[in-house]
Amino acid sequence: MKTLNIDLDDRSYDILIGTGLIEQAGRLIAEAVFPSQVVVLTHPTIKSLYGDKLDSALSTVGMKPNWIEIPEGESSKSLTQAADIFDRLFELNCDRKSLLVALGGGVIGDLTGFVAAVWLRGLPFIQIPTTLLSQVDSSVGGKTAVNHPQGKNLIGAFYQPQRVIIDLDTLKTLPENEFKAGLAEVVKYGIIEDPDFFDFLENNSAAILAQDPACMERIVQTSCAVKGQVVEKDETESNHRMILNYGHTIGHAVEALTHYTDYLHGEAVAIGMVYAARLSCNLGKCDPGVPTRIQALLEKLGLPTTLPKLDPDEIVESMTHDKKAVQKKIRFILVTQIGTVEIHNDIPPHELKKVLQAG
Repeated sequence: MKTLNIDLDDRSYDILIGTGLIEQAGRLIAEAVFPSQVVVLTHPTIKSLYGDKLDSALSTVGMKPNWIEIPEGESSKSLTQAADIFDRLFELNCDRKSLLVALGGGVIGDLTGFVAAVWLRGLPFIQIPTTLLSQVDSSVGGKTAVNHPQGKNLIGAFYQPQRVIIDLDTLKTLPENEFKAGLAEVVKYGIIEDPDFFDFLENNSAAILAQDPACMERIVQTSCAVKGQVVEKDETESNHRMILNYGHTIGHAVEALTHYTDYLHGEAVAIGMVYAARLSCNLGKCDPGVPTRIQALLEKLGLPTTLPKLDPDEIVESMTHDKKAVQKKIRFILVTQIGTVEIHNDIPPHELKKVLQAG
């Protein structure tokens, strides 16, 4: 088992990465917190796969969890769903020492973290991410949120977990499209911070798609390490942490305008990364080989790289509602070379439209 520490003073916590960790989850949770009760939030499908294992692991340390099952899909990241969870927590008489456990992907992790942040002004929670995207991205860093009809993750808080337990065995049961969607965030880390990692992804795409164990271990560890370093520098995204949103500004607009039903998050981000690189090139920030190389890698990994048929004006308008926008000025992460990006605070709308219209 590999342990990475996220150093945030009194909000510090460990990320544990290995195999067979759900079977050890009781001990691993008890090392971090011993609660008055445990409530596990998950999807029905995830519970059918791992519910018995987690229940048994918790029972070994005297924890008997209650379970709350959440419908599948991005539409569950809503205030309506959060309200249903609040009702259930009230029925269970949850106090401030009650522990919430997020067992699932990004939807479960974000929703559980949001509920933990606001119920009784803060409950401890643990992340047990079961998708590649959540293991390499959403479970780390303390961003919690639900969606608003006008935009993704507009309602949320920065709230750190007590521990993140990443069991690589869960990737074996992940649907192929969700596995590939997670690879988009993996590619992002190479683009923003680690050119050698980007090279590794280019040279090992076949082994990665085959889920070679050594490749998967390196992917998850490197991604978590890069994200952890960024979060330590800027926990609440006042500036530097924005680089983690490379590709997300356009990606979130695509998700919102297709009503969170046509694309998985990672698929939308993959599209966004390509167009962000093309914008960077158009603005003279990188040479043409950079967007070409990014698009080629994403396509090798089976990810979409072309915008759906959406009105460019609607895409730009959606981006003005992005969390990073200030006074409707669009902040954008531009790539200068593989491994280096810059934050730009006011991208001209006509330059965005030029890239979006080019297809």
